[in-house]
Amino acid sequence: MLSWLNVISAWSIPIIIAFIPLYAATRKVPVYESFVDGAKDGFSTAIQIIPHLVGMMVAISVFRASGALEFLVGWTGSFLQSLGVPSEVLPLGLLRPLTGTGSLAYTTELIRAYGPDSLIGRIASTIQGSTDTTLYVLTVYFGAVGIRNGRYALKVGLFSDIVGFIAAIAVCLIVFG
Repeated sequence: MLSWLNVISAWSIPIIIAFIPLYAATRKVPVYESFVDGAKDGFSTAIQIIPHLVGMMVAISVFRASGALEFLVGWTGSFLQSLGVPSEVLPLGLLRPLTGTGSLAYTTELIRAYGPDSLIGRIASTIQGSTDTTLYVLTVYFGAVGIRNGRYALKVGLFSDIVGFIAAIAVCLIVFG
């Protein structure tokens, strides 16, 4: 059974990548021209979102360099420890809504330090997969299309990140703890 899953996972992406242009060609869609038009649109979108990306990167750098992240972790770490939650995963819960790359780097550090099969490694991996980079998404995508009022999306996004964070910890503690 496991060998079939490995075969399916190894071939699924190449098959999808080959299937889409072949299907489009059978439907008489000009595949290459459509690709070039999309690339042109993507380039102009990239130019439009650069200011939003720079602003987000500066905000993340200030948050980490100011010591606010360490203060928050120190303040809530003992509470999490009393619940049986490793306090090492708290920075990941705080970083994940802000930055995908920063949270992935932190997850990599946790896995390197504690191992992929440790409780901390499993919780970190599950958090990485069950939450999103909410503030990044709102900044970049809303900025790209000109949406100025995203307060409801922000509330729902951050709420879903909190739920994902708590659910990831709970599931890992139940299954692996």
